[in-house]
Amino acid sequence: MLISLIRTLLLYTAILFAVRLMGKRQLSELQTSELVVTLLISDIAAIPMQDTSQPLLSGFLPIGILVGCELVVSVLMMKSVLFRKWVCGSPIIVIRDGKVDRRQLRRLRMTVEDLFSQLRQSGVGHLEEVSYAIMETNGTLSVLKKPGCDTPTCEMLELKTMDQDMEVVVISDGVVSETGLSLCGKSRPWLEGVLQGEHLRCGDIFIMLLNTNGSYQIIKKEDV
Repeated sequence: MLISLIRTLLLYTAILFAVRLMGKRQLSELQTSELVVTLLISDIAAIPMQDTSQPLLSGFLPIGILVGCELVVSVLMMKSVLFRKWVCGSPIIVIRDGKVDRRQLRRLRMTVEDLFSQLRQSGVGHLEEVSYAIMETNGTLSVLKKPGCDTPTCEMLELKTMDQDMEVVVISDGVVSETGLSLCGKSRPWLEGVLQGEHLRCGDIFIMLLNTNGSYQIIKKEDV
């Protein structure tokens, strides 16, 4: 039992490291090669987890090879447009100026119901509103509305806008986030000065939010 637990934890750590190397993407944003590697890694890791007679190397080695192949493929796709097109394919226009291209739908094996479902998810209620609908290489549908149907922007309305601030967490449950401080251009001594002025310690704080304009909000643990 203990051996199975240790093997599972080791393989789990290896998979986390492998996924971290391949980059941060949501499942819907995976390219073809990334999805294939992800599925293969999950299958390969399950074998030594379930069968303790299999050496751990039989799990680690294929995972390492697959991650290495994915990194090489990623570099090649960055260097060569033709190679990227061969691996991932090309974007396909399924709607042009409000007209559905049935030939491209058949090529994608996509039903009209699926197409309109994705249009509704993109905020489109009528086909005539669409200037272009493009099926991207990762399987998502990009919808470009006609100028008269798109949501007006501040630039179109000639409205002046103020610079947008950003609020980040700098203390979470008593733990300081150095990343959050750096995003707002602040340092640990600055934070210590603020806490000293508020007569608080990090351990007293549940959440501290810091804005890029310098303002902050503190929620103490006793207030939660």
